[in-house]
Amino acid sequence: MIRCSWAGSDPLYLDYHDTEWGVPMRDSRNLFELLCLEGAQAGLAWITILRKREGYRAAFDGFDPERMAAYTDADRARLMADAGIVRNASKIDAFIGNARAWLEVDDFAAMTWSFVEDKVVTNHWRTQDEVPAATEVSAAMARELRRLGFRFVGPTACYAFMQSAGLVNDHVVECFRHAQLASVAR
Repeated sequence: MIRCSWAGSDPLYLDYHDTEWGVPMRDSRNLFELLCLEGAQAGLAWITILRKREGYRAAFDGFDPERMAAYTDADRARLMADAGIVRNASKIDAFIGNARAWLEVDDFAAMTWSFVEDKVVTNHWRTQDEVPAATEVSAAMARELRRLGFRFVGPTACYAFMQSAGLVNDHVVECFRHAQLASVAR
C-alpha cells in the first residue's frame, strides 16, 4: 500500500494519515480544535502535537470555546503547569483568545469553507516535494482570521489546517487515500 511519504512508520502517524488527514470536516467545533492544534504545532513536528492531542483535549475542556473564552489567570496557570500539553504561554493565550474570536463568528465552518468556495480542492501532486507549505488562499485565510482576532494562524498554519481538515486533498496521487478522498469530494 502506497502512502504519502510524510506518514513515515509511526503507528500513530500512520493511523492519522489513513483515517483523518484530508477527510472533509464541516463541524465548526471540530474545526476550531484543529485550528488550535495546528497553531500549537508552530515550530514543532505535528507528531509532537498528535501525541499530546488527548492531553490538549483534557486541558482545554474538549475545546469547548464557551468554556475556554471564560478562562481566568488561574486557568492559565493550570495550563502552564500541565505536562500533557506544550507549555508555551503565547500558544495558551492564543487558544483562549481564539475561543473568544470563535464566539464572534456566526458559522466558523461556513467561513473556513468559503475560502475554497465550499468545495474540496483536489490537487494532483506526484511527490511530496511539490506540495506547497502555503498558498495565496491560505494567506487570505490567515489575513481574515487575524482580522477576526485569531492568533497563531499564519499562511503555513492555515494551509496545514486546510490539508488536515480536508479543504484540500494533498495526498500525493500514488497514495491510496488520494483516490478515496477525491471520490468523496465529488
